[in-house]
Amino acid sequence: MIPLNTSIVSGVAISEIDGQMKMLLMKRVKGEFWCHVAGSIEEDETGIDAIVREFKEETQIEVSNLYNAQFLEQFYEASVNVIQLIPVFVVMCPPEQEVVLNEEHTEYKWCSLEDALELAPFPNQHAVFKHVWSYFVEKPVNAFYRVDAG
Repeated sequence: MIPLNTSIVSGVAISEIDGQMKMLLMKRVKGEFWCHVAGSIEEDETGIDAIVREFKEETQIEVSNLYNAQFLEQFYEASVNVIQLIPVFVVMCPPEQEVVLNEEHTEYKWCSLEDALELAPFPNQHAVFKHVWSYFVEKPVNAFYRVDAG
């Protein structure tokens, strides 16, 4: 049997940068690959609590406009024999959102969808980014997706 892990959340930040909508990618220290915000849900936290905390810890972004992306990242992590099932959130940031990275990342880029697909190494990341771009950049954001960030 392969266990299912549901103790992680992830989120994509969107901001208008120099007049164009962009998504935030960061280069992880561990593994040296480009990714979006993600982290573990701590004891007594909800998924929403965890993603708000993770954005603050990893980027210093104060989350106010939070959305359920209506997407689950899912992949098999062979090194630990676990299927990861991860709810994705979207943070709609103000224009020219500033980012201050913590020690988990070495650099960041505000990316177009095309740039994000070139930087991110994993097919599941590509699926996340395409979905987020479609539902949060190309179309008006659906108010039903909004969640209370607390």
